Amino acid sequence: MKDARAALRYAKAILNLATDSKSESAVNDDMSFIAKTIAENKEFEVMLRSPIVKSTDKMNVLKALFDGKVDNITLGLFHLLQDNKRIGMLEPIAKKYAIVFDHLKSTQVAKVTTAVALTKEVEKQVLDKIVALTGEKANLENVINPAILGGFILRVGDVQYDASISNYLNELKKEFDNSHYIPKI
Repeated sequence: MKDARAALRYAKAILNLATDSKSESAVNDDMSFIAKTIAENKEFEVMLRSPIVKSTDKMNVLKALFDGKVDNITLGLFHLLQDNKRIGMLEPIAKKYAIVFDHLKSTQVAKVTTAVALTKEVEKQVLDKIVALTGEKANLENVINPAILGGFILRVGDVQYDASISNYLNELKKEFDNSHYIPKI
């Protein structure tokens, strides 16, 4: 990704501007909305990155989709990217903004993989446990994977805790495979 450093610089600049106007949370919501919208619509992403589509046309599409739904700072970002001919970088900037915002708020992303969706009660218990273990708040991302059969896999930063039934069964299988016990008949 050749524009990663530039995306990070834009994200930091937008965060500084949003912090000065006390709207960093609103802009974070905007960036999440934008990143999700682009990720779900490949044609939209292709249009934003296309050198053939005029920047005014790209800007018209962005205004049609997001005008009235996002903060003025986010709209200002659209204009800045248009002026600098970098509208195609909108998705990486939005993703980098979320990372920088979480770092500013001392929040980390915790990924919980379960066989079924977490209830709100269990989600709250997991978040409380993460705060107790790490001392930092976390945003919880629940990934559903029926292949783990039950239990959960929790990943916070570089640490992963696998308490899934599939992992337990694999460990049990390894023990049996490594066992050289031959019963006498």
